[in-house]
Amino acid sequence: MGIRYDFNQGARVVLPQRAESEAGWRVRLRDLDTGNILFESENHGAFVTSSKRFYVRFKVEVWDGETPILDHDYDCKDREVLVQFPIGTLGDILAWFPYAEKFRLAHGCRLTCALSDLIIPLLQDAYPEIAFVTHEEMIERKLVDSVYATYSMGLFFDDKDCVWQPTDFRQVGLHHTAGYILGVDPADTPPHIAIDDDSRPIPEPYVCIAVQSSSGCKMWNNPTGWHEVVAHLKGKGYRVICIDQKPVHGSGLLYTHIPHGSEDETGDRPLAERARWLQHADAFVGLSSGLAWLAWGVGTPTVLISGFTHPTNEFATPYRVINWHACNSCWNDPKERFAHTDFMWCPRHQNTPRQFECTKLITGHHVNGVVDRALGAAKASSSVTRTESPSPKT
Repeated sequence: MGIRYDFNQGARVVLPQRAESEAGWRVRLRDLDTGNILFESENHGAFVTSSKRFYVRFKVEVWDGETPILDHDYDCKDREVLVQFPIGTLGDILAWFPYAEKFRLAHGCRLTCALSDLIIPLLQDAYPEIAFVTHEEMIERKLVDSVYATYSMGLFFDDKDCVWQPTDFRQVGLHHTAGYILGVDPADTPPHIAIDDDSRPIPEPYVCIAVQSSSGCKMWNNPTGWHEVVAHLKGKGYRVICIDQKPVHGSGLLYTHIPHGSEDETGDRPLAERARWLQHADAFVGLSSGLAWLAWGVGTPTVLISGFTHPTNEFATPYRVINWHACNSCWNDPKERFAHTDFMWCPRHQNTPRQFECTKLITGHHVNGVVDRALGAAKASSSVTRTESPSPKT
């Protein structure tokens, strides 16, 4: 009868136009799990969409006058589903991707994920049941208009009506928001990472560090902190490898340089190479940034230094460093709107002596103590592995 429906960015129903002299349509959208009627209308032709764009198990009902003609319960089993991830961010995608796999397993759908071609090589071989496309391929193939359902991952700062997310991401954590959007268990789940060359890059014991980030509030702004950590690690016999993209990064009056004494492995390298370095490191020391999520994904003890985020914002790690004596967690405060274009964003104390105190007051002494615990755990794990390994044949 010319009626079209799908679940791309919510439930969508197109009802063909009819003359006023003809019987009208009646359309109803229902949430099968809550039993709520979400929308109902009588019309002579309309384009109906749900207000919610995240996962809802919709029921679509249409009547021709008083005659029921369509009764469809959402069921994506063996159907095509698309999950869109944003471009240009490593940590967010690694944080969210495991929940797309949870969705596939829960529903038995044929899942396609659209994401950056820089990140696809990290994940493609690790998730063979998922189809990967770039955003350009997604647009070229018009996937959003051809699949059964589409969902979008993102940080929706101004989504006051909870259209794209059922709950504010700042309240549940950066990675857990994907679980809520897709309607799956939001528990911490590290991504699987595919590494073609998993050989050890250097024979000596080493620790990876990453000191750069995209905003000043994300940096460790203690003026001597990184130098103290590098000296501490070298004093314990470790080589210290910096795997940032850039050796120097910043804006205005604030720039962070690769710490003295660390070895420079910066540059535009493939992410699989970064994963290889991290996989064999005794520990990783970094910020709330993409490389921390990558380190977590490959199973490396991760020392995460951050004051502007609350610890619930990132994956659970026993080596999370925050100073509760300082101002903290502004990123997870719904009252504070993050300004992507302001490198010096500090919503509570900008242009005062307290600016960035959340990390200025994280001392090298504090971080080194946590680093020692992480290295101790790495050594204990290595010892257990050696003990449980079979003896070599003579």
